[in-house]
Amino acid sequence: MRSGGANFCGGLCLYMFPLAVHSATFKAARCGGPLRWHRHLSVDSESFRYHMRHIALFAFAIALSTTAEASPTRMVPGDEIVGRWDLVVQSGDTVYPSWLEVRRSGFRALVGSFVSRSGSARPVSNIAITNNTLRFSLPPQWERGEQDLVIEGTFTTDKMTGWMTDALGARQTWTATRAPSLVRAAAPVWGRPIAIFNGTDLTGWTPSDPNNQWQVISGVLTNTRSGANLITQRKFTDFKLHVEFRVPAKGNSGIYLRGRHEVQIEDSKGMAPGSLNAGGLYGFLTPNENAALAPGEWQTYDITLVGRMITVVLNGKTVISQQVIPGITGGALDSDEGAPGPLMLQGDHTSVEYRRIVLTPVR
Repeated sequence: MRSGGANFCGGLCLYMFPLAVHSATFKAARCGGPLRWHRHLSVDSESFRYHMRHIALFAFAIALSTTAEASPTRMVPGDEIVGRWDLVVQSGDTVYPSWLEVRRSGFRALVGSFVSRSGSARPVSNIAITNNTLRFSLPPQWERGEQDLVIEGTFTTDKMTGWMTDALGARQTWTATRAPSLVRAAAPVWGRPIAIFNGTDLTGWTPSDPNNQWQVISGVLTNTRSGANLITQRKFTDFKLHVEFRVPAKGNSGIYLRGRHEVQIEDSKGMAPGSLNAGGLYGFLTPNENAALAPGEWQTYDITLVGRMITVVLNGKTVISQQVIPGITGGALDSDEGAPGPLMLQGDHTSVEYRRIVLTPVR
């Protein structure tokens, strides 16, 4: 209860207490020692019950008032769009995924998080609502250009459409549908492990563009320098994944689960735990400790993904345990979160090496 309610309650108690002990008498008595005060109550039972009933009625009224304050019936303008949304953005001939989460801030405003084509989830301080239109802006992160991104659109309960002005001033269009919950009805039953990398060549993999720098050197899947990402031809839903990797000093890569959710690979030894460092779900989930080894050492990931629920074990230490992935990360292949998707190894940053990659799919 707010302070005003607390003062009222205190005043009520002071007012009702004398009534509750009406007809009580107090007297002094010597009890074989120093003079002490003993309270001898002589309470009229009917009067006592009468006043106690009044106290109970007042207490019930206060409880109702407190509940009403804690659960207001009025909604924030635009309350119907609260939740997570998967976006598809059209920029000229290019289509790319994006993501938006809308949250309440108190009873008067909407705030949120936004993921663009690249980069991490960034905060949205205010989503302005006028009738059935929304508008918000945010500074550029990794985009080229100096202008704020401006996102505008119209909405219904389950669909949004709109336009975005990017950091270079170009106008793009977008559509959005509600992101699926991906809650599984039963625990997974695992199938047989699959060797995703055969140790010999790139069979089963496809580079994301012609600038492919991936090759197999002495049984190690090696990205020799910045170039294309590497994508599996097979797609998966829920799985357990074991990966062994090695990054050079200042190295940076990542594993995109279903092509949408990046578990970060980076030279991070000695850094504070962070969602952008090794062990993190990029931009969303921070590991509980930094378990990264030094650059040049072989390291391991053991990752379990069921629906949106992820557990990450880095070098034998559970750094993320049964946490919900809110949405897609920057650089995702698409925003169709309910569909199966491939594994993608990030190769557009620095050199990196992988050797054993084993995936156990759900049956």
